[in-house]
Amino acid sequence: MAYIQKVRGHEPVIGENTFVAETAVIVGDVTIGRDCSIWFNAVLRGDVNKIVIGDRTNIQDGVVLHTTYDGAKHPSQTIIGNDVSVGHNAIIHGARIGDNCLIGMGATLLDNAVVPSGCIIAANALVLSNAQLEPDSLYAGVPARRIKSVTPEQCDEIIRRTAHDYRLYASWFENEE
Repeated sequence: MAYIQKVRGHEPVIGENTFVAETAVIVGDVTIGRDCSIWFNAVLRGDVNKIVIGDRTNIQDGVVLHTTYDGAKHPSQTIIGNDVSVGHNAIIHGARIGDNCLIGMGATLLDNAVVPSGCIIAANALVLSNAQLEPDSLYAGVPARRIKSVTPEQCDEIIRRTAHDYRLYASWFENEE
């Protein structure tokens, strides 16, 4: 059973048909949409500020989602759109991610960065605090820089396919219960 805990009066809300692996941790002000998947050893720590995840989004193994305290000088919230895949061991700390994005394995997105719809963030990329990225673009490097546009075909083949595949993978676990 996943570790799900109320903190500071906020209890996590988990949408219908969402798979939560038994080693996932979800605490505090966390809202997860429908048909999502939260994988093994993912930590969604909404203890100091809000985390919101849209529908059909997958948070893969070892991902850490956190924020900056709502009482801080520069608070942040982690907001993730619909049909997003957050790759293994990524860290999202108070960033905003639009719909139909792929965040690569080991990528780090820092406070108040904005990743608009249709973006791919390459594995191990570092998106700095307050960065304002362009939609439908591939970003890579440390710090992350725009490499090229993401074509509609790449969006279908890479972004949408990955989100769809993770819904399938989650169904394998749900059917075993």
